Formats: sequence, structure tokens, C-alpha cells
Amino acid sequence: MITSFSISALGVTVLLVAAVPSVPESPVPPDSEIRRILVERIDQYHQSVGIVVGIIEPKGRRVVAYGALDKEDQRPLNADTVFEIGSVTKVFTSLLLADMAQRGEVALNDPVSKYLPPDVKLPERGGRSITLQDLSTHTSGLPRIPANLSPKDPSNPYADYPAGRLYEFLSTYQLTRDIGSQYEYSNLGGGLLGHVLAQRAGMDYEALVRSRISQPLKMDSTRITLTPEMKARLAVGHNDKLERVPNWDFQALAGAGALRSSANDLLAFLAANLSYTETPLGPAMAAMLKPRRPTGTPGLETALGWHIYTHAGDDDIWHNGGTYGYRSFVGYRPNTRTGIVVLSNTFTTAGIDDIGLHLLDGRYPLLKLQPPKDHKEVTVEPKLFDGYAGRYELAPNFILTVTREGDHLFVQATGRPKLQVYPESERDFFLKVVDAQITFDTDSKGRATQVTLHQNGQNVPGKRIE
Repeated sequence: MITSFSISALGVTVLLVAAVPSVPESPVPPDSEIRRILVERIDQYHQSVGIVVGIIEPKGRRVVAYGALDKEDQRPLNADTVFEIGSVTKVFTSLLLADMAQRGEVALNDPVSKYLPPDVKLPERGGRSITLQDLSTHTSGLPRIPANLSPKDPSNPYADYPAGRLYEFLSTYQLTRDIGSQYEYSNLGGGLLGHVLAQRAGMDYEALVRSRISQPLKMDSTRITLTPEMKARLAVGHNDKLERVPNWDFQALAGAGALRSSANDLLAFLAANLSYTETPLGPAMAAMLKPRRPTGTPGLETALGWHIYTHAGDDDIWHNGGTYGYRSFVGYRPNTRTGIVVLSNTFTTAGIDDIGLHLLDGRYPLLKLQPPKDHKEVTVEPKLFDGYAGRYELAPNFILTVTREGDHLFVQATGRPKLQVYPESERDFFLKVVDAQITFDTDSKGRATQVTLHQNGQNVPGKRIE
């Protein structure tokens, strides 16, 4: 996922599956129950303008959709509606890696520097070089985003980040821990992997995805550059206020999140992963699941591109994605030969991951949501902001930096863009791009000693650090 503050929790209720002699009964709820979930998520909790769910199971495929193409265009969504899929792109990038390794074009343990210009000095540590596999498993030691990502348009953050700036960052960055020692989700790492694989193949990233994955699997709606016909099927992206937002563009880091796709195409992708369809990519898809690294979350590992929840002997293999206007989820369970796609044309922090996991297995609970509250901006004395500026530790390696710029206050979390916050009282502020708020606790002199982040039903305090 490109933009997210939270991870879904696991549940432990009992799942009963009735057996059918010829075709196993699907663990996925019926269409009526899925539609009920979507109606509630959209109409009651206002978490999206439209959501499409795709299911593949032993008895076939089905699609349930609810909502509209755009808040101002009430045409219904369907299985061919096109969405930005954000970080689900990383699964395609890692499949390229596995396929190129099968072909002998690269090796998983090749140093990344082998495929970069000789004047680019990729950071090393302890005599070890970052490998292609380290990038794919998010264990390279590289940060979530490069520090020199300073977009001219914050609503399209990767559009003006070319290879030259990527090389500049890599040549000056110093690793803060040993390579391979710890999982840290990295858009930079995923984008760099796509970049070097394209360099090795001698074509741009989109051409590589289309030639090696989209065309063999007949996924005609999975690409970056939209045809006029695809543009007519593109769902308009919205923020959590259900306001239109622009689509994202990518340069050097396309492998992190640039692809667009549809439910039908992603079901075709899952069909190949679940061996419902034969494909030369089968060995590479199987190889993606072999290298596994711990993430620090119990029961959750990372493989090549995929994340894997393991419990009660079952593996749930999945990835999610999010840009400023969309959320996506793709996952499958080999034991039941079931796969789920969920696509939303709205970005909210709650997202749709819980829907995807719940449909794979009812033991994963749906989030307990509340309808979003309206936040009204008020006028406060800007001098107050001087007492709020500083750094606050919300979790290990997760710092919220608060800065004043003129009469405005900004916050920037570790690995995230800088965002403006707006006062609804002297101590309470809210963000407009995501449904999140912060509260400052102050001393007798008006200097903040702590902030609390309110997001997705959680209240996370962070003490000021000097």
C-alpha cells in the first residue's frame, strides 16, 4: 500500500464449511451478503463512492458491485471498470523478478548495483550489498520514500521524480541498520526494483509488464497508459470527503504503484496463481512464495511481493494498495482455491482490506466503523503554532514532525508527505486529505508535551522528543 497508517487486526471466530462431493462449498459469503456489506460501507459509513468485489472459487467467478463511477456520474460500476491499484503493482513487479530469474536473466541474490549506472553508489553496510530479493521482501534497509521526494504538486507526489533524483538519493543515503535484518515496507524499494528490472530488459516498466504478464494472461486492462476506451471505463478517484482527486503519474518509481486494472483482469491474475488456468508464469508464481521473511507482526510474513497471513494451517496471500483516490486489495487462499479482489474509487484510512480478508475467511472481522464526522475550521492565533512545532514519537521509528509555515501548521509522519492540518479549536486539528485528527496537550506556557493521533477508531499518543 502506498499510503496508509494502519494494519487490519485478526479475529478468531469459528468457520464452518459444508462439503459437496464434486465441488467444495465456497467459504465466501453469497452475493446478497457481499452486497449488504458494500451498501453499509457506502451508504451508511460513506467510505466510498463505489466498490467492486470479484470472487474466484472452484465453482467459477462472480462479481458484486455497488455504487457509482463518480459522485457526479451515477453510472454503475462493473467488472470492467478501471481503477488505480496502487501498491498491488508491487506484486506484478516481483512476479517480473521471479520470471526473469526463471529465465536466467537475473538472480534473486544479484546486487542491485549490477543493474545501475556505474556512477550510482548504492549504499552498503557490513560488507553486504542490497540484492534484488531484499527489495522484493522489503528488507533492504531503504526507507519508505526517498528524502528528496519533494513534489511540486502534493496531490500527484511521484509525477516529477525522475531517475536522476533517484540516483542522487541512493548515492548519498546511509543505511541505519544491517541489510536483511528487519522488515520495513518501502515504496522506494519497490520502485527501484521495477526500475532496475526494466533496465535489465531494455524497455520501460510498462512495456515489460505488458509483454511478460498482461499479454500472456490476456489482461488487456492492466497497464499504466490508458487508451481512450479505457478512459471511458475509469472510475474517478475521491478522497475521504468524497471529493474528486487527480490520478497519479509516475516516472522512476513506477514499479511501486503505477498500474491501473479491473476486477476481471485481476481475477484472471488470481486464476493463474490458483492454477485454474495454465500459464508459463506458473513456476515464477510458485517461486514467489518460497522466500519468506518475518515482518514483526505475529503470523504475518513477506514473500516476493506478497504478504502472507498464516493461521490454523492456512496461508492467506495478499497485497493491498492505496493512492489518494483509490484503495485496492487482491488476495487468495491456496487451500480453498479461493481468491478475492476488492477495488474502491475512494481513499479512506479504513480502506477495504478488512472486506477482502473477511471474504477469504470469516474469522477476519469487518471493521467496526462510525459515520465520518464533519470538522469545521475555525480561526486561532497563529502564535500558538510555535508551541506545537516539534517532533513526537508515536511508535518506535514512527515520528510525527510538526512545523509552522507562516500562519499554517503542517504535520509529516515518518515516510509520509507533509500535510497541512486545520484548527477546529486551539488544541484540536484535522486533516482534509485523510480522516485523521491530532490533539495537542500543552504545559502552562503553551508548549506541547504530547500529541494524540486520532485515526481509524484509534487514539495513538506521542510524547515530544528533543
